[in-house]
Amino acid sequence: MSTDDWDQRIDDFYAHEFDETDPAAAIARMRALVAERPDGDAAALFELGGVHDALGLEHEAIDHYRRAISAGLEGERATRVHIQLASTLRNVGAAAEAVSILEAMPAGGADDDARQAILALALFDEGRYGDALRTALLALIPTLDGYRRSLAGYAAELPSGGRET
Repeated sequence: MSTDDWDQRIDDFYAHEFDETDPAAAIARMRALVAERPDGDAAALFELGGVHDALGLEHEAIDHYRRAISAGLEGERATRVHIQLASTLRNVGAAAEAVSILEAMPAGGADDDARQAILALALFDEGRYGDALRTALLALIPTLDGYRRSLAGYAAELPSGGRET
């Protein structure tokens, strides 16, 4: 089976089979799909993490995401695994690590809007309110028809750093 076929089956699983009210069945189905790939396959580990994450099983998802990264995940999934890992870490109270991961990622790549949104949330959780608002504003500004220059100026004036009061 080609990678494209397997990817399509993953998409079909989420579109037609995934049922968050039956976590055991969802995990079993994903494990069956993962079993079609070689042991330790990075994409399979990423997808296994994703199903755990979608079911609210964050700690299990984190382990799978880290294993996917260690296995050398590439392409679009490589970007997404870092965003999903950071989001999940934020959800379990590890916002500082989430910020570190997201700030280390290059800006402007695939899913950069999602990276910036999760980064803004993690910065807020870290008490870096000015940085959080600046990140959100800078992500929003390119979508606006007007006020870009003034909003960019306002964003630049926001305080940076640790817990602001």
